[in-house]
Amino acid sequence: MPAAALALLVLGATPGCSVGMALSGDENPDLSVIRVGATRGEVELHLGAPIKTEAGRNGERIDTYEYEIGDEPSAGRAVAHGVADVLTLGLWELVGTPIEAVQGETYITKITYDSRDKVRQIATEKAPDPEPKPQEAERD
Repeated sequence: MPAAALALLVLGATPGCSVGMALSGDENPDLSVIRVGATRGEVELHLGAPIKTEAGRNGERIDTYEYEIGDEPSAGRAVAHGVADVLTLGLWELVGTPIEAVQGETYITKITYDSRDKVRQIATEKAPDPEPKPQEAERD
């Protein structure tokens, strides 16, 4: 009986982060509408507001957008995490949460608009990985 009580305690205390993370996320943007000649409004409908705007020459405008691909919500992944949580009495969270944390890749797209807010040029690259934070010096 003590083992069953311990199992219930562990299951109740496990937050199920991997399940929640698998159910959250954003749909991939529809990149097929991002093309030369598209309007700025069409682009922002799919990519959102730019993270940076610069003035170009001859009335041009250069907007930088950031978006993520591959972090769509997935009921299948959530169910798999939930089953693994139950079968391992919550220990799966030690593996499942980091797996969900690295889902998706971030991209940066710079779009140059002409003076009429029509797309002139598109440049896309994968966003650099975040720099690791330096370890604090150990204190004596």
